Amino acid sequence: MRPAAQVVLLSGTFVQLMSVTVMQLAVPRIRHDLAAGPGAGQLALAGYTLTYACALITAARLGDRFGYRRLFVAGTVVFTCASLAAAAAPDAGTLVVARLVQGAGSGLVAPQILSLIQTAVAADRRAAVLGRYGATMAIASLAGPLCCGVLLHFDPFGAGWRVALALPVPVGVAALALARILPDGRGPSGTSRVDPVGAGLSLTGLILLVLPLTLGQDAGWPAWTWFSLVLGSALLAAFAVAQRRVPHPLVHPEALRAATTRWGIGAVLLFNAGIPSFSLLLSLHLQGALHRDPLTTALTVAPYAIGALAGSAVAEAAARRFGATALAAASGGLAVVSLLVVPALAGPAPVLWVVLGAGGFAFGLFTASAFSLVLHRVPPRVASSVSGLLPTAQQLGGTLGVALAGVVYTAGAMGWAMVYEAVVFLFAAAATARLRRTPAPRPAVTAAGRR
Repeated sequence: MRPAAQVVLLSGTFVQLMSVTVMQLAVPRIRHDLAAGPGAGQLALAGYTLTYACALITAARLGDRFGYRRLFVAGTVVFTCASLAAAAAPDAGTLVVARLVQGAGSGLVAPQILSLIQTAVAADRRAAVLGRYGATMAIASLAGPLCCGVLLHFDPFGAGWRVALALPVPVGVAALALARILPDGRGPSGTSRVDPVGAGLSLTGLILLVLPLTLGQDAGWPAWTWFSLVLGSALLAAFAVAQRRVPHPLVHPEALRAATTRWGIGAVLLFNAGIPSFSLLLSLHLQGALHRDPLTTALTVAPYAIGALAGSAVAEAAARRFGATALAAASGGLAVVSLLVVPALAGPAPVLWVVLGAGGFAFGLFTASAFSLVLHRVPPRVASSVSGLLPTAQQLGGTLGVALAGVVYTAGAMGWAMVYEAVVFLFAAAATARLRRTPAPRPAVTAAGRR
């Protein structure tokens, strides 16, 4: 794959994840300007993740069926138009709908990026491209709050938060203009059909699981949230059983057969049960309890972003030399950082900068190498399935983590919330340590693999 094509693919990853985090600083201004209640503000923030996470598994198989480039273009069109609609929303209801559609567009695009990397990049160069993919995720996750804080403070166009929400639009337009340079790959033979029962079970189950996690805390965890969680879990269990019996499953039966893949997906889920909630809680605590303005908040977390850049830069070399041990070290390091955040907030600024810089370095190291370490062991015939499962685990972990950390923060303030973060990162370290002890499978050599 040509470097220009890689730029197009990674630009899609960048704006998708930046759109997740850009709302963290913008929600208070949005609620004020649109006279939106807490529920609408929460939906504007989390509705994107809801549809994003729920579309990934089905979108991966649709890419096999109709072609990865075609689905990349379709999803980018949906995402870009919805981004423009969100930026121009006249009321809270329109904004929520636009964010839901925007998330669905991202869900269409994300698995196509990984599938194209797996099928169109030579095996000896795939680890480097996957490392860049992970580095892009790390940078994008932090660029949203930083860009939004600067734009809200200086307000160069007099449009406030609307400019921040419109940032993905020019990137999406450029990606569409250059989409022809992308390879036109699709799944191997036997993946041309999409299982409608599996698609229905996975979509419905994920929606019923993610929706109460998204809205439950602000709603006070009424009875419907618990019923939805139970029903969603049951539907996903039925989906897992059905995938073993249908002739054209959404998830290839070999995708989870290898212990390396299972532990890798588990490690991604656990790690992301800590990362989005860590940055969100830090941002909310700085603006709420400590009464910092958006620009000061953005500058306070800037060392975290700088550390993430440094961690991403060394991730490929660290993964090549130390393998999954690097992931375990990064997770353990973030556990220590989580316990040091509250004392550092009460101390001099340089101490906080060092702590957040170390946390950002661990975050960048893990994110830039985790997908590469899991995907390089995956045979080509199951690449699209794992390409849907990995970002699904990432988004589900983030949604679950934000819900749980929010409960702990409300009940016990910032100190106990950081204890929660430390425990989650220690679990992620344990999962990656298990991944390190699991031997990689030997994929079968096929004609597609030789190509």
